[in-house]
Amino acid sequence: MESGFQTLEEVIGDESFPEVDLTLRRGRHIGRDDGSLYEFLVDAQSLLEIFYRRYGCELVQRSDGFFYLLPTGDRLGRRQLSAGEMLVGQTLALLYLDPTTLQLAGVVSREDVLQRLSGLLGAERLFFALNPRKQRYIEHTAGETIRSQLAEVLRRLTELGFIDLFEESRIRLRPALMRFADPVRGLQDSQSALEQLIDRGELVVDNYGSEDGENAKNDEGSDL
Repeated sequence: MESGFQTLEEVIGDESFPEVDLTLRRGRHIGRDDGSLYEFLVDAQSLLEIFYRRYGCELVQRSDGFFYLLPTGDRLGRRQLSAGEMLVGQTLALLYLDPTTLQLAGVVSREDVLQRLSGLLGAERLFFALNPRKQRYIEHTAGETIRSQLAEVLRRLTELGFIDLFEESRIRLRPALMRFADPVRGLQDSQSALEQLIDRGELVVDNYGSEDGENAKNDEGSDL
């Protein structure tokens, strides 16, 4: 499709550019659900790819229907997901791939997420995965702590454009979650393979963000 923009000056002068630029720099994914912002990126993609390379970033478009910035240098800083964010993101991707979720238009509840997490890890292991600094597991308060931490992680994943949060604890899963499933794409049973990744904690998703220029690390000190 031929672009409606002829020059980068025209792109930057468009009324959609400031919002799109700030959104991408904050690490958020922009998908088809974002309407005019997504359409603007499709139209201006070739020119914006050149623009962001000057800042050490690649503007990536995925066939699933979303854009994001991928840092290739350190000029604008790099942020990576925490262990808890990665774990919940993986589980949300698993739900996204579930045919039952498709029948529900991609909408699940927080209880659905919590039950899937607990089923995969068990309550005690989930507690420490979401609270790596805790030293003790106290059963009668663990459930409340898990729910509190899950709410904070879901808020962060919403900011990054992986999900949308609605009232009554409903969650709409967005196509950007497929980034968490990249290592298992093309496998015959991708859902089972993703479950195994969750069990071993072996999935990494880089995100560009402007909060800081440091890499988040897990308890073992390895880059996430």
